[in-house]
Amino acid sequence: MKTVHNFNAGPCVLSKQAINASIEALKDFSGTGMSVIEVSHRSKEWQAVMDETESLWKELLNIPTGYKTLFLGGGASTQFMMLPFNLLEKKAAYLETGVWAKKAIKEAGFFGEVVKVASSADKNYTYIPVGYNVPKDADYFHITTNNTIYGTEIHTDMDSPVLLVADMSSDIMSRPVDVAKYGIIYGGAQKNVGPAGVTFVIIREDILGKVTRNIPTMLDYRTHIKESSMFNTPPVFPILVMNETLKWIKTEGGLQAINKKNVEKAALLYNEIDRNTMFVGTAEKTSRSIMNICFVMSDPYQNKEEAFMEFAKSRGMVGIKGHRSVGGFRASLYNACPKESVLALVGCMQEFEQMNK
Repeated sequence: MKTVHNFNAGPCVLSKQAINASIEALKDFSGTGMSVIEVSHRSKEWQAVMDETESLWKELLNIPTGYKTLFLGGGASTQFMMLPFNLLEKKAAYLETGVWAKKAIKEAGFFGEVVKVASSADKNYTYIPVGYNVPKDADYFHITTNNTIYGTEIHTDMDSPVLLVADMSSDIMSRPVDVAKYGIIYGGAQKNVGPAGVTFVIIREDILGKVTRNIPTMLDYRTHIKESSMFNTPPVFPILVMNETLKWIKTEGGLQAINKKNVEKAALLYNEIDRNTMFVGTAEKTSRSIMNICFVMSDPYQNKEEAFMEFAKSRGMVGIKGHRSVGGFRASLYNACPKESVLALVGCMQEFEQMNK
């Protein structure tokens, strides 16, 4: 296998430890003589994986009593609809910080009034708004903590006058989180906690059952809480890889240690972007994400974009092309992205600058 430096935004790089353990489970799961994708999800061997995975979530995030962690299908996009179906009675507040927040707002609009408390659309979502007011009569306030397309991030757990819910698809498990400040935290797994195919939902149980509408069985969080995420067949292989990924995070020292490494990796690349005459960052500095670093060629070198892309590719860089809606470049530095890859990209940028002096 050739050596590459994987900066894909998702599905993304996973730890070798998780990948190798998952490969073994594909061959022979827990000594059953069957692959994990063959074994019954009602078997004691699989139940042990479900129990351990939930326990790892609780341990790593220090999830308080009264919360349940669910493992569902449908991606975060299904949660855009499922969340207001379960929580929105009259009015909900949303912070619009990018495409995914905008999509969540659209879905919530089918269930009640939606108040957009602030938006950064005026500057193509390159900053996180501040100084807005959340209506105190809202059923909940929804935020998207990290915006992969634009490279912005909410770095702290904010105080909210109403129930706070968050899409943490792309920065979950990258830092410690005060879960008690949230009613729901949800996201797709395919950034920091596994492959595509499973969605996590951390939910405080006492917030449910308050809306007057009837909720279809599969879209009712209480269905999945009651059946411990196995009302129907769960996405077994993605959950297995998630389990191994969480075990890897634990061996790395947990979220404090992971966050320290993530901050160091991001600083290396941002420092080079700010130093290098050929590149410029797109997100406002106070809003910069440590997960997704977005940048473009500086004005004198805009005609060099394709040349740099090809040069970087020749040096083993994968996945640095910016999202099609914004262009430029994006390096996603999720948990399992090694520091060596970041240093390789920095070296690539420095070499390209020297070539074009």
